[in-house]
Amino acid sequence: MARVIAPYGSWPTPITSRLAVQAAVSLGEIAFDGDALWWAESRPDDGGRTVLVRDGVDVLPAPFNARTAVHEYGGGAWWVADGVCWFANWSDQRLYRLVPGEDPQPVTPEPASLRADRWADGVVHPDGRRMACIRERHCAGGGPGDVVNEIVVMGIGGSDLEVRVSGPDFVASPRWSLDGERLAWIEWDHPNMPWDDTRLLVDGVVIAGGTGESVTEPQWSDDGSLWFLSDRTDFWNLYRWSVTGGVEPIVVLDAEIGQPQWVFGRSRYALLDDGRVVLAYQRDGFDRLALWDGQLRDLDVPARVIPTLVGRGREVALVGASPTAEAQVYRLRLTGSARSQGSVVRPARDLGLEPAWFSVPESLSFPSGDRTSHALYYAPASPEVTGPPQALPPLLVYAHGGPTGAALPALSLSVQYWTSRGFAVVAVNYGGSTGYGRAYRKLLARQWGVVDVEDCVAAARYLVTAHRVDPDRLCIRGGSAGGFTTLAALAFEDTFAAGANHFGVSDLEALQLDTHKFESHYEHGLVGPYPAEREVYRARSPIHHLDGFDKPLITFQGLQDEVVPPSQSEMIVEALRAKGVPVAYVAFEGEQHGFRRAENIRTALDSELSFYGQVLGFALPAGEDIKPVAIENLRPA
Repeated sequence: MARVIAPYGSWPTPITSRLAVQAAVSLGEIAFDGDALWWAESRPDDGGRTVLVRDGVDVLPAPFNARTAVHEYGGGAWWVADGVCWFANWSDQRLYRLVPGEDPQPVTPEPASLRADRWADGVVHPDGRRMACIRERHCAGGGPGDVVNEIVVMGIGGSDLEVRVSGPDFVASPRWSLDGERLAWIEWDHPNMPWDDTRLLVDGVVIAGGTGESVTEPQWSDDGSLWFLSDRTDFWNLYRWSVTGGVEPIVVLDAEIGQPQWVFGRSRYALLDDGRVVLAYQRDGFDRLALWDGQLRDLDVPARVIPTLVGRGREVALVGASPTAEAQVYRLRLTGSARSQGSVVRPARDLGLEPAWFSVPESLSFPSGDRTSHALYYAPASPEVTGPPQALPPLLVYAHGGPTGAALPALSLSVQYWTSRGFAVVAVNYGGSTGYGRAYRKLLARQWGVVDVEDCVAAARYLVTAHRVDPDRLCIRGGSAGGFTTLAALAFEDTFAAGANHFGVSDLEALQLDTHKFESHYEHGLVGPYPAEREVYRARSPIHHLDGFDKPLITFQGLQDEVVPPSQSEMIVEALRAKGVPVAYVAFEGEQHGFRRAENIRTALDSELSFYGQVLGFALPAGEDIKPVAIENLRPA
């Protein structure tokens, strides 16, 4: 059947905002407990609640929500042993004990003020009587400098609490040796982030890490050695430490095994009981699962994004997604012949769509300044519609958050929402992104608002030169740090016709003075020490450079955001409104940093589409009942 011709941007598609959230889940950490497999699911249609699942059965009753606010980004909110689970509950941040089939019971006492004590990243001692975990303690009325992060040890019922590690600004990954005699952990201090300089300690003695090295993911093996990931040779690779042999490299690749530790509780390798290792590694933007037994061999698993995996005996479980399938849980058994046998135990939702609806990303490398930068390019895709002859599609440049993050090639309906309508999308892994080694990550040192903007502009121009996109309909969008890049690109460059800012930073100095502990010194590395480099902060801030900011902007903001406060969005919207620039503002009560509720995710997608339709001059597809977003100062075409 011949495809219908329709203007780019207005193609009819089954990938609606309703489909994007209907039965959608975000899969979190996974854990073996004996033969049982546990995992976490965040569900937009349940108010964004994180539910715990054991072997496919929900075990955490409503309204409990297994989510921690440690570091604000959380992760590692639960752990299991011998059929019992401990979890941090979102509403009060207390630690609870859960026996499936029973009501959760609080383990930690109520703090002096609500949510003052927060818990994460725990592990039960081999004797089954104690556990170690992270406690983040907040003082009523205090600021980021008053927050204390410690490793505490307590009885599994919450008794006999002992502060085991205190003093470093941050601690993570407390891990008992299998005989229970030693405790390993990671620590670091301001102004470093965990992907900068960290230290790995065993019983208080530093065994790896320090200046110029990020160490992460310690795991003990049954022979008493401690395995970990380090970027000492540029990429996060796998090493082993022993009392007699010191540190030795095990798997060294020009590829990234590790990932930035924005959240607790994730792992990229598993030690099998026969000495082999299963690991995920990233190269050219795509993950592979591999088995190491003296040499590295890829395993036949379709996942190309593997955020976490765990092992038990000769079994491995992982969360994995591909360009044509959303995240699902795999359970594999590794045979002696290096073959994997297993199944999907938590399948992705059935979208009811043929593969032709999905745009599969292409890995791009392109020139930008004096460097080569990287991106994932998604062409428009539809089995039913094509664009007019000689016409080119509009482009959405995605600037990812972090900025120490990465665009990943997992199927995302929030991307396919655009490509199935006739948009091209390029997700830019600008200098500073992870997945390309420490040196590439360090390109953003004191260059935030420069390198990231240059690379987003270069990606758009590269695609224009290749005659793949319409040079007059280039748009940029991003969330959080990507929102800052979006605003900076619109303020300092003349490449883009419009932009969408999702809870981004408009004033770097204001953020420096009003943020949480984890990121309170992050800008020192990205921009410069404050207040010594105050003028650089002002020079990079879009709010202070509105002369060239004359293109339409839509801004989305959660009103309970503790990472990027609502004032950051409100000030740029008000400034553009006063200047007469077309601007729209959509705020969500009850949302934090990123939107979790189904109705708000839908509103954000549809409002952004309405915005582009009005600004770029195309009609919205009929039948979707998309409410037009109000754009102030927009003159009729």
